[in-house]
Amino acid sequence: MKKKIVIKLGSSTLTRGKWQISRGKIEDVAQQILELREQYHVILVSSGAGAAAKQYFKLKEHHTALPFKQALVAIGQPILMRIYQEVFNDLGLGVAQCLLTYYDFHNETSRQNIINTIDSLLENDFIPIINENDTVATEEIKFGDNDKLAALTAGLIHADLLVLASDINGLYTADPKHNPEAELITEVTDVQQIAHLAQETKSDLGSGGMPSKIVAAEICKEQQVEMWIVNGQQDHFIVDALKGSIPFTKFTK
Repeated sequence: MKKKIVIKLGSSTLTRGKWQISRGKIEDVAQQILELREQYHVILVSSGAGAAAKQYFKLKEHHTALPFKQALVAIGQPILMRIYQEVFNDLGLGVAQCLLTYYDFHNETSRQNIINTIDSLLENDFIPIINENDTVATEEIKFGDNDKLAALTAGLIHADLLVLASDINGLYTADPKHNPEAELITEVTDVQQIAHLAQETKSDLGSGGMPSKIVAAEICKEQQVEMWIVNGQQDHFIVDALKGSIPFTKFTK
């Protein structure tokens, strides 16, 4: 029986730290899924709609008001999915869009519908690509760059592993971008003991950073899902992490 891996791709990963969506990075992810598909079912949780919109359109407004951000992601979501479809289809991979809200996880009927839909997609060899429905819900825009959504999804579908792609190798003892003596923490068994470090380690061009990843780790711990923070800027980061050939932070069940 195939294991289930949920992989969360934030804006900093999908843009390779630049200002527009990188087709090369999406192709890198698709190539890795091809390598893994004999052993794993892969579910993607993807940010990047805002970046996709900015890439193609010059909007009249340029401010941080929430309605503007909602409009931005509403414009960018179909563009982002089109890029996924084009890149993945070239490699013979089918994709499907699943837009969720946090309210869906609190309603038993909705929860079961999510499980049924994802299971059916996986059985038919389609890769679910999940994002928050930001037109009606704004948690991802305001707080977490989909880290929490990925953790809730991983718990709901009883995933074997959640991989959060970051722009650094994982959780450090200090901010590695400003402290050369900062050391990578390779394994965490007690989330509460390292929670304070998240405030000291800056990460991600997206909205989440390390604090939202600690929240995700707490959710995963409750749901008995192992979670990894891996440097998504590197090519082949998923397969290499599974092989143990690159450094990353593991949060045990």
